[in-house]
Amino acid sequence: MLDRQVAEDYASWFRCLADPTRIQILHLLAANDGPMTVGQIVQQVGVGQSTVSHHLKVLARVRFVLVEHAGTSSRYQVNPNCLTAFPTAADVVMGRAPTQPRLATSTAPAARRLVDPS
Repeated sequence: MLDRQVAEDYASWFRCLADPTRIQILHLLAANDGPMTVGQIVQQVGVGQSTVSHHLKVLARVRFVLVEHAGTSSRYQVNPNCLTAFPTAADVVMGRAPTQPRLATSTAPAARRLVDPS
């Protein structure tokens, strides 16, 4: 049985990805070689600045996106941990991977690696 806290973490990830604009933004950031500004994302996604900012805030809250503040501007990039942790979460939820983390090799399940990338 999947631990309740891990299930809640995974559910927050899936809820975050329930919006097509967030999927587009996350895909754009994952495909880009480096951090992007809101303006660059707006040009690519084709929605307004406030909409992109809102979606980036949601993506950052679940740590799919990392924010780099530089003076008055911010740059966004995909959290590299989500590229490995999210597929693991899907496998666990679908019963294709063990539900319990191996504590001998990792002190945290995939959800914790994504939430706390340190």
